[in-house]
Amino acid sequence: MTPGPIYAAILVNYNAGPELERALRSISDELTGQPWEGVVIDNASMDDSAAAVDGFAAHVRLLRNTANVGFARGVNQGLAASKAPYVLVMNPDCRLMAGAITTLRTALDAHDQCAIVGPRVLNPDGSVQGSARGDPDMLTGLFGRTTFVRRLVPFLRVARRNIVVDDAIRSGQESVVVDWLSGACMLAKRAALTAVRGFDERFFLYWEDADLCRRLRNRGYHVRYVPGATAIHRVGQSSRTARAFAIRAFHDSAYLYYATHVAPTRLNPKRAVARAILQTRCLLQLVAAGFR
Repeated sequence: MTPGPIYAAILVNYNAGPELERALRSISDELTGQPWEGVVIDNASMDDSAAAVDGFAAHVRLLRNTANVGFARGVNQGLAASKAPYVLVMNPDCRLMAGAITTLRTALDAHDQCAIVGPRVLNPDGSVQGSARGDPDMLTGLFGRTTFVRRLVPFLRVARRNIVVDDAIRSGQESVVVDWLSGACMLAKRAALTAVRGFDERFFLYWEDADLCRRLRNRGYHVRYVPGATAIHRVGQSSRTARAFAIRAFHDSAYLYYATHVAPTRLNPKRAVARAILQTRCLLQLVAAGFR
C-alpha cells in the first residue's frame, strides 16, 4: 500500500512569472524521495506563470480561480484540497535552500505546542529580510521592517521588538518563540491550522500571517523562528503588477488587524486614530509611487 503524503506544499500564484518554477523546483529538490503533494492556486494570472506546474505534475495540482480571491482564501483552498499532516505555505517568489524543510520539521516536532515554524528569510542580495516579528501596535508604522525610522535607529528596543534579528538568539538555541512569522515561508502542523479554521479570509492581502499566528497563540499554541533553515524571497513579484492595489490592501489589512486584535471594541477611540494614521500613510506611499 502506497503511503500518503507527509508534506503538502501550498503556493498562491498571481503573475509570479518564472519565480513559480524556481519555487517548485526548490521544494521538489528538498523532498526528493519523500511522499509529498503540492497545490498551486492560481488567482487568475495574466501571464503564463501557472504553466510551471506542468513540470511537476507527478506531485503538484493546479487550481485555477476565475478571479483574484486573495492570499488567505487561496491558501485555504489549498488546505481543503490536500491532506498531508505537515503544511508548507510558501510564496511563489520564494525558494528554499538545502536542508530547510528537514531543519524546520525537526524544530516543529521538538515542541508539542508549536504550531508553525519559519526559516531565516533572506533577500536575493543575502541581507536578512526580517521574517520573525513582534505583535504589531501603534508604533509599528514607525518602527516596522521597511520604515526609514527603523533603518535610522535599529538599535532602539522598540525597533528590535518589531523585528527579531539573529544576534538576539542565544548560542546553542535551534529556535526561538516569536509573536509571528512571515507567510512568505512557513511550515505548519495541519491539526493546528484546522483548529483555527485556517487563514481569516477577510484579509485579502498582507497581515493574514500576523492574524493567524495571534489566533493560534490564543488557542495555546506558539510559533518559532528557526534561523538554521534558510529561504530566499524576492519580495513583491506578484504585487508588482498591481502596485497601487497592493499599497491600499496593505493599509486596509493593517487596520483590520488593529481593529480585530488591538482595539476590538467598536467605539474604541484608538480605532479612529489608527484609521487616520493608516490613511495618511497610504496616501503618502501612493504619491511617492506616482499614483496620485
